[in-house]
Amino acid sequence: MPATALIVEDEIFVALDLERILTDAGYAVKAIAADSDGALEAAADCSFALVDINLRDGATGPDLARKLAQDYGLKVVFVTANPGQIANPSGALGYVRKPFSAEAILAAASVAVQGVPVTPPPHHDFVPLV
Repeated sequence: MPATALIVEDEIFVALDLERILTDAGYAVKAIAADSDGALEAAADCSFALVDINLRDGATGPDLARKLAQDYGLKVVFVTANPGQIANPSGALGYVRKPFSAEAILAAASVAVQGVPVTPPPHHDFVPLV
């Protein structure tokens, strides 16, 4: 059974790109949510979440990440153009800076699913939060 992702992104074309990258690599995507409420409704049975910082309901990504990690046991990776807005502790494993590459998203998904530690690659593709 493939690992199941939750994508939390309010820009639909970005969300669809993330979905394509994940499904092409064999992951299942349970849902795409544009805000915190939608994400919390879809969180059950997911393995990990890719979460933007700024969502339709504001800069709610950091609080959402904590809830997803604490209440649902999800591994969270931020996908954001604004890493400076990540609150610590965030509950997230790390972040991928927008614009992203497929390789960065797949590296983040691998860490979330398998716990495989990665050395941060060049160009800030996936940056672990310590």
